[in-house]
Amino acid sequence: MATMNWRTINIDLLDPESPANFAIFSLSPAAPPVSASEVQSLSSQIKQFLRGGDSEGALRGALENPPYGGDAAAKEVHLATVVEILQSIKQSEMSPMLSRIYDSESGVEVLDVLMKYLYKGMAHSSKPTSASTGSMSPQPTGFSQIHSRGGGEGGGQAMSVLLSWHEKLVEIAGPGSIVRVMSDRRTV
Repeated sequence: MATMNWRTINIDLLDPESPANFAIFSLSPAAPPVSASEVQSLSSQIKQFLRGGDSEGALRGALENPPYGGDAAAKEVHLATVVEILQSIKQSEMSPMLSRIYDSESGVEVLDVLMKYLYKGMAHSSKPTSASTGSMSPQPTGFSQIHSRGGGEGGGQAMSVLLSWHEKLVEIAGPGSIVRVMSDRRTV
């Protein structure tokens, strides 16, 4: 008779409803693949709305069509488009526009996508680029100093715009939007 150490049996594998037997891919629905050229054409259409003075239409167009199935280049193009739209909207127009979007059909989902882009924009603007890493100088204290005078891309201004949008969005949509965005497995 074979001796079996009962303490080493993984009972979770024997239970069909165990998290160990749960298919993790079922948490995020499959997104259709999107090419960078499709995102680029969508971006040019959205910018036509922006040039025509319809900033709300441009924002809706960008947020209703996020490239969940796109590669990194496609997502970066779409992020740049969304940030450009957000920077073109006056601060006095933010709250009324967000309220109209929130009250519309599928407004909560659209604002959740906006929250995703705000967080991605904040993370993107805080990463050092290759140009800024070349201008770092080590200090005798062991800390590095980044020289951003003359030739900066306005990262501080973009961050300020994103933070003001975040403030208004939480005011309109509530903190539930943050929770939904953090728990959603689809990334923009």
